[in-house]
Amino acid sequence: MNITEAGKLTSLTPNTLRYYERIGLIPPVARNKGGTREYTSKDLCWIEFIKTMRSAGLSPETLIEYVALSQLGDTTLEARKDILEPVSYTHLRAHETRHDLVCRLLLEKKKKIKNEKLKRMDK
Repeated sequence: MNITEAGKLTSLTPNTLRYYERIGLIPPVARNKGGTREYTSKDLCWIEFIKTMRSAGLSPETLIEYVALSQLGDTTLEARKDILEPVSYTHLRAHETRHDLVCRLLLEKKKKIKNEKLKRMDK
């Protein structure tokens, strides 16, 4: 899906999504041959994770570090765990549950948008 659709699904503007990617708050988004960002379900879940962790009190700088570590793979699990440790377990679980729900809803919206596009193409 393109940046406009991703923005609608995440309630963020395209400019905000570009900014988040530019500063490393979300991992790099794949681009098509024309250079247009193509957001996947994984990208949408990252965006929701960042929004959730921000509302749980983590700073953008801390989350940028977390994202950078995640790009390095499983060898950084302990370091990432240490980053999330200051967030209270109860608070984190509540946000994690919300995060899972939001990701599921985003996937459903994505399917709905895709189906609507297919219906329009069939006309």
